[in-house]
Amino acid sequence: MRPLDNLRNIGISAHIDSGKTTLTERILFYTGIIHQIHEVKGKDGVGATMDSMDLERERGITIQSAATRVQWKKSPYYLDADEAKGIDINIIDTPGHVDFTIEVERSLRVLDGAVLVLCGVSGVQSQSITVDRQMRRYSVPRVAFINKLDRSGANPFRVTQQLREKLAHNAVMMQIPIGVEDKHEGLVDLLTMKAYRFEGPNGETITEIPVPEDLKAVAAERREIMLDALSHFSDELTELILEEKEIPLKLLKDVVREATIKMELTPVFMGSAFKNKGVQLLLDGVADFLPSPYDVHNYALDIAHNEEKVEMASDSTKPFVGYAFKLEEGRFGQLTYLRIYQGKLEKGKPIYNMTTKKKHNVGRLVRMHAGEMGDITSAEAGDIVALFGIDCATGTTFTDGEVEVNMTSMHVPNAVIDLVIEAKNRDHLANLSKALNRFTKEDPTFRVKLDEESGQTIISGMGELHLDVYIERMRREYGVELTTGRPQVAYREAISQRAEFNYTHKKQTGGSGQYGRVAGYIEPIPEEENKDYEFVDDIVGGSIPREFIPSCDKGFQGCLPTGAMIGFPIVRIRCVINDGQQHPVDSSDIAFQLAARGGFRDAYPKAKPIILEPIMKLEVSAPTEFQGTVMGQINQKRGIITGSTEEANFTIIQSEVPLSEMFGYATDLRSGTQGKAEFTMEFLKYSPVPKMVSEELIKKYSAASKRAE
Repeated sequence: MRPLDNLRNIGISAHIDSGKTTLTERILFYTGIIHQIHEVKGKDGVGATMDSMDLERERGITIQSAATRVQWKKSPYYLDADEAKGIDINIIDTPGHVDFTIEVERSLRVLDGAVLVLCGVSGVQSQSITVDRQMRRYSVPRVAFINKLDRSGANPFRVTQQLREKLAHNAVMMQIPIGVEDKHEGLVDLLTMKAYRFEGPNGETITEIPVPEDLKAVAAERREIMLDALSHFSDELTELILEEKEIPLKLLKDVVREATIKMELTPVFMGSAFKNKGVQLLLDGVADFLPSPYDVHNYALDIAHNEEKVEMASDSTKPFVGYAFKLEEGRFGQLTYLRIYQGKLEKGKPIYNMTTKKKHNVGRLVRMHAGEMGDITSAEAGDIVALFGIDCATGTTFTDGEVEVNMTSMHVPNAVIDLVIEAKNRDHLANLSKALNRFTKEDPTFRVKLDEESGQTIISGMGELHLDVYIERMRREYGVELTTGRPQVAYREAISQRAEFNYTHKKQTGGSGQYGRVAGYIEPIPEEENKDYEFVDDIVGGSIPREFIPSCDKGFQGCLPTGAMIGFPIVRIRCVINDGQQHPVDSSDIAFQLAARGGFRDAYPKAKPIILEPIMKLEVSAPTEFQGTVMGQINQKRGIITGSTEEANFTIIQSEVPLSEMFGYATDLRSGTQGKAEFTMEFLKYSPVPKMVSEELIKKYSAASKRAE
């Protein structure tokens, strides 16, 4: 058996409040890492193990992803001696809230498999769709776990159907429940056709029982559906089904595993993490069906050979390659989480930062368990570990110097909300600077800029909660009290039609002058191309010498950060040059930069510029009696309702609403629904603002500019 066959690197991801952290807590308990279960919002004041930050425990939400390593020995049945040895699982528990989406993004970037947790009542929700999209982006195979079967209205059959319809998964149930809601007591395993009950104070005792009489027909029917789905992946299995012969359990498991790793099948498990039911069988599913590091393909770009793609081998004898996917400021300095893709990492050995080419010696090497850690001397390909004392940014690749490669980068979404901050006490400025440096290094979606006109510090992020958490962390961890302005929407400017330019820049002073002529046009880039800027060189005949073409590109790019309408960045614009002229003496890099800038400024007003605003995808869940109120509020906020569904006296309303209208929405919704409704919101797209809003924004910008003068 190969060394890494018994290793799984998995993430636990889901919509907010689906029970991810509760599930992880049970996994830690059943694998012997902790000896007492603590709840996310427990009355003991301890909080869940993986929520190690005080803020997480107070708010009852996960803010930072947390890593741990457990060992699991398979539960009710073993197929062979290797299974009895158990498997090692590196687990990352990720936040559900969309404001902390980068935590999910960076975790999925380095994981081999995932558990997609779904609420047995609410099913597939808006954030489930986002998380699923992230899993597809990084080709992460997953198993689904339908949680909260003890809750009123739970229906795993409906949720499985939603997985097929809303997420286009080939979702196949591996189990059916023995009772739901307050009658939920166990599960029937469709692979073995055995039933299990979870007993003892914490569900640690698994008792095999006969399949209940009233479930035999349903179990037989569901097994047929499962076998029919699996038969598409194996001719051998199809033959056995047609000949009505007994099907070996090993064959079934091998077929499920292969189809899951290829992302052609999603095995569905279920239970209730809070009531301690079904978690052990889910761990068996992780062991049986999710990939080991050998089963996935990871690629790096070869710096020395035109960034050609090279596959990383999970082999400890090959040159070392590791990827820093998360940073944290610990008690002993910067803690760098590293996924090892190839080779071996040893304490005391040198490693090289591929961005800065700096050499570092590995000082302290640790394996994480939420907020705690254990020292180790070495780690091999496939493992996830942490290093101390190495200065780097998120997304840095390290090697042992034998190879020069960079791992492919992760997707970083754009910030959608800005906030002006100011330290109440000037003595706190040094600490504020330290805090901002640390947080921008740790979190690529948290950005800081200085407004050159007003001198104000502006922080940007993914939503109000995202910025609230950082402001609170600055107060607690750095003792910095801040005053904040009203949140500002991150608008963008764009153009709506093509406009031509032909601009000559000439300046004659004593000595050599400046001369450059640039002609061409600007045009909008269609939204579906997903590009903010493109430069096209259509010069023929050398009217602009080759060495000055990059100068034109630089000049255009210099105009993009501040638009002429309301001072926000310009996006979705293509700048094309097709003619120009140089002077043998007076032409220079700066002359062509200034000519390009002049051409851009001439053409921009003629291209009918428009203002774009961030549109959010809003999902509100409210008792049906408040449906009219909720829809009325959405309409008042310039929202467009895109759909609604009714489930068990609750209405779920989907809509698209401008972010600028959503400040204070939580209070409005609570007061309009007696506190019984809840909502989730995530960025969807940028769209043009209505004419009235556009005029209002331009008026405000003009007034502010005059005041600044």
